[in-house]
Amino acid sequence: MSMSGGEVFHEKQRLELCAIHALNNVLQERVFTKETADDICKRLAPQCVMNPHRSMLGTGNYDVNVIMAALQSRELAAVWWDKRRSVQNLCLDKIQGYILNVPSRVSLGFVSLPLRRRHWLAVREVNGQYYNLDSKLKGPACIGGETELRSFLIEQLSPDVAEMLLVVQKEVEDDGTWLKPDGPRK
Repeated sequence: MSMSGGEVFHEKQRLELCAIHALNNVLQERVFTKETADDICKRLAPQCVMNPHRSMLGTGNYDVNVIMAALQSRELAAVWWDKRRSVQNLCLDKIQGYILNVPSRVSLGFVSLPLRRRHWLAVREVNGQYYNLDSKLKGPACIGGETELRSFLIEQLSPDVAEMLLVVQKEVEDDGTWLKPDGPRK
């Protein structure tokens, strides 16, 4: 699926490639593959036989370092969101997208196991609406406008283990304009 004609690009989950899917979904095009992510892993840890940035089984499960390096290769930056701040302080027009790391249920086929693993998902604005582009969804899920986005982010970040990266242009990271000046904490 492409962005032409107002469509929203959405890659679906395969293996443990949620980091790659989140990157492609936030960029709204297929840029990264398992092979490009594996190359990034090798660059990050060239001397390691068992690479610490991905699954030992070679099925994916890439860590935040791979996501950050991938974004840097596109002249973008990942800003780690401090959850002590209020999402009301985000300058939404300066942020290209959001990559969240959230707990997710493990299932085998139709059976849901009592386990939780970490899962990467993307959120992005397309044609004035924000979308949840979680690769585990059947398709893009419209969140709505700015108010609904802020509510969605608050809900997603409520578990202690949930984290968020802001995907921004490098100059936006450098000058800090992704954050409203002197914004109060939660």
